[in-house]
Amino acid sequence: MTTPEPQPSDREPAEPAQSTEPADSAASSEPSEPSAASESPATSEPADSPAAASAASEGSAAAPAGPAASGPKYADRIYRSTSGFVGGALILALACWLGIDAVAVGEGNTPWLALAALLFLVPLVAAYTLVPAVYANEDRLRVRNPFRTITLPWGRVVSLRSGYTNEVFSDDGGKYQLWALPVSLRARKRATRRDPRVTGDRAPGTEASRRGGVAPGAPDRSAGVDRAPTDRSMDELRELHKNRGGEASAQGEVSVRWSYEIIAPSLTGAVLLAVLLGLG
Repeated sequence: MTTPEPQPSDREPAEPAQSTEPADSAASSEPSEPSAASESPATSEPADSPAAASAASEGSAAAPAGPAASGPKYADRIYRSTSGFVGGALILALACWLGIDAVAVGEGNTPWLALAALLFLVPLVAAYTLVPAVYANEDRLRVRNPFRTITLPWGRVVSLRSGYTNEVFSDDGGKYQLWALPVSLRARKRATRRDPRVTGDRAPGTEASRRGGVAPGAPDRSAGVDRAPTDRSMDELRELHKNRGGEASAQGEVSVRWSYEIIAPSLTGAVLLAVLLGLG
């Protein structure tokens, strides 16, 4: 009796199994080496990492912040009369309209008279309405009046006084009027009437009204919160002088500069106007 030969399906797949195992092990071992190599540069060279680059950029951006912090805390405070500025602008517009019309349609000496009058009046109107201003910062007070500009370091200021005009006094005996802060007695009275702490203690029939003073324990009139606009501005300037007068940066010399850009054309216009009127 002959034994049947085993079929190919009955054979053990030993050889194919042995041939596939090295390939699987090689495939599994090959990616592990690049992954380790790819991780090594991030740890060995921290200077090229994104965190180091961001830290360097933050340090370079924060470097110029030092000099800026040493500057003044705020820019100049500017005080000027709004009503005077608006009124001056309207007057200048009217004068220019009339002057240009006289130059365009006038006959004889009329155009020349109009030009001379404009040359004389326009600088003066601008000087008294548009030019006046007060500039104040931590170190100095700059007063721009119609015909001159005065710069006073806070250390040279003795006092700021308010009466019928607002004035600043320097330690060398100089007195300078603040044209940009005109005093309005009507505004002061109106502010006094609106303040209940001032009017309440002087009601008719009270002891304070009979004595002409204030009731015992009542707040002082000067402490009223409702004050005229120019008085509030003077209070701010006094506070700056009080806080900054002794600082080293607030010392220096008082300087006065005349406004020749206003004086020269106005004088020229006055001379031309006088000559033209004299010639008839």
